[in-house]
Amino acid sequence: MDGDMAGKSDITADFKQLKVQKLSREGSLSLHVADQLEALIVNGGIGVGEKLPTENGLCDVFGVSRTVIREAITHLKSLGLVETRRGVGTTVLRSTSVEAMPAKRISPTTVEDILHVLELRLNLEPAAAALAAERHDEEDEHTLVEKHAAFIEARAAKSQAREEDYEFHYAIAAATKNPFFKMFYEQLSQGVIPRAKLMSIEINTAATDKYLARVEEEHTYILEAILARDPEAAREMMYQHLNRARTMYAKYQEA
Repeated sequence: MDGDMAGKSDITADFKQLKVQKLSREGSLSLHVADQLEALIVNGGIGVGEKLPTENGLCDVFGVSRTVIREAITHLKSLGLVETRRGVGTTVLRSTSVEAMPAKRISPTTVEDILHVLELRLNLEPAAAALAAERHDEEDEHTLVEKHAAFIEARAAKSQAREEDYEFHYAIAAATKNPFFKMFYEQLSQGVIPRAKLMSIEINTAATDKYLARVEEEHTYILEAILARDPEAAREMMYQHLNRARTMYAKYQEA
């Protein structure tokens, strides 16, 4: 075993000494993993500058798939707690979260509307993503890839990417082959996208790129799960995507 592999094994062995729980199949697995990792970081169990085990090491510790671990790490990155660099691994950056927020402030009425829509989406779209994974055809695959690329291009152009965000989710609804999922999106139109409800004076321009980078990464994982015809992973990725948004926008009620 070379030095690099030995180092990774040591990290995993040390990590196993910390108190983590293997997970049941109930609830959001990636959220449970992320919550435990976040608690370890915030409480000093994993120090700033220390590395997390590899994906395979974390899979072994928690008893979950790489997809679950990858989504959990994405959540930690969205909180600014860790960074992942190719060839280096995932390193703890800080012990307190600094989540990018899309707006400086939002009116109470607007926040309530956003949360109501997200609540509805959370009860529909994970199922839609799972069905899309099972039922999509070659044309759907082309459309999904095209819409995801359009979102990436719009973000690179420093736009809010509202239309591109909507069209990506609409393409998933269409791939279910159930016309009522499409009707849901057509009736609400871009109003399903929380940013579409924000006034320009409310938008936090400085944080927009970081916020949309997280959305792009989450879309990537949803797309990969759908194209891999993995309905459970697609359901999980979509749930995490929408639940993260709901949790974030709920913070505006506390302000």
